[in-house]
Amino acid sequence: MSISILNIQGYQSSTSSSTPTITPSTSPSTTSSSSSTSTSSSTSTTTTTTTTRTSSTTASITTPMTTGVASNSFLNQSTYSTGASPFSVAVVDMNSDNQPDIIVANADDNTVSVLLNAGSGTFNVQTTYPVGSYPVSVTVVDVNSDNKSDIVVANAADGTVGVLLNAGSSTFNAQTTYPVGSIPQAVAVVDVDNDNKPDIIVANTGNNTVSVLLNTGSGTFNAQTTYAVGGGPQAVAVVDMNSDNKLDIIVANTGNNTVSVLLNTGSGTFNAQTTYAVGGGPQAVAVVDMNSDNKLDIIVANTGNNTVSVLLNAGSGTFNAQITYPVGSYPLSVAIADVNSDNKPDIVVANAGNNTVGVLLNAGSGTFNAQTTYPVGTNPYSVAVVDVNSDNKPDIVVANVADSTVGVLLNAGNGTFNVQTTYSVGTNPSSVAVVDVNSDNKPDIIAANYSSNNVSVLLHC
Repeated sequence: MSISILNIQGYQSSTSSSTPTITPSTSPSTTSSSSSTSTSSSTSTTTTTTTTRTSSTTASITTPMTTGVASNSFLNQSTYSTGASPFSVAVVDMNSDNQPDIIVANADDNTVSVLLNAGSGTFNVQTTYPVGSYPVSVTVVDVNSDNKSDIVVANAADGTVGVLLNAGSSTFNAQTTYPVGSIPQAVAVVDVDNDNKPDIIVANTGNNTVSVLLNTGSGTFNAQTTYAVGGGPQAVAVVDMNSDNKLDIIVANTGNNTVSVLLNTGSGTFNAQTTYAVGGGPQAVAVVDMNSDNKLDIIVANTGNNTVSVLLNAGSGTFNAQITYPVGSYPLSVAIADVNSDNKPDIVVANAGNNTVGVLLNAGSGTFNAQTTYPVGTNPYSVAVVDVNSDNKPDIVVANVADSTVGVLLNAGNGTFNVQTTYSVGTNPSSVAVVDVNSDNKPDIIAANYSSNNVSVLLHC
């Protein structure tokens, strides 16, 4: 399963209406839409009653717009209604039938939608569950060790995370909410205290903190412990950076152009941050061993000065000064994959400002060649790198927000890519996932369409 979730400039408390933005002055959307942001694991509000809404429609089939070369292709989209302004999507088996289901965070009506897989790549009408205000990030993890996947949501407008426990029979309990910092923007759910229970880590954009909520068992969580980070934390990763078998926290801070590293001291507590300078407006972060020294390195996409930063791990949880590489305009999303089969991970970026994806091949020793750019649709917003045609070469799938398409660029070998083939989806796709939803061993594409309030499913043929 491969899921790509955007790290973007999302909820902003200073505006009464907020749509996801490509640049400070440009909305990705060609249609107006009211306040929003969206999904990605966890919404939290303490409630004693469960309100469930269902909404009809499984909908229209649209003819794909195609350009370029493809040896494999995707069927016309099928669309399924969601709540208002679906922003983040996860595709996970929620009811233990070995078929992945769709979970969406709906920013504008404060719900999550669950669309159960009905077989053969079709989905039932959504069931919606109330969460907190302006859910922007959704994660699906078993938090209470009952072998059923639960939902965790970051509710940006009310400063909470919501936890919806799986009640079995394809239903969920009402959310329980936990206070976190101001404008929680990104969430991770992993075990940080080595007790085999996943904990919640949240980046709070509004007050420059991360919150850690330790799992107490049975799907409940302790009150947050907060740690100061840089200005405007936008993206979070939780991995072991210093090889001590304890997970550490890495945060990209958009407001002061840094990344913060908080090393785990044990028992779920963390040292004060160490900050490292990166480029302007860091928006997305990845953590991968880029130079084959068995130490994880940090890669950051910087929207403010059109670069990616690579910070090589110097050992003991410290990092060398960044090396920056020019990319296209306003890189919003980054993916790391070996695209030329040389056993070295390469960098792929979605450049929203000049409608390209950039590929930077790993030249060895943690250095990278200059980017090669490939034209895609207008305002590419989210990128995934997955082998979609079973040739053992990873391909590029990108959501193009402003022209409401998904682009597929097949790997031509040696780290080069064919011209994109585009497929029409709903209006303003903000998030894309690539998962086999019909058990034919071929990956399918799922897009959350922010302005048409639906998800598109494109089956691989």
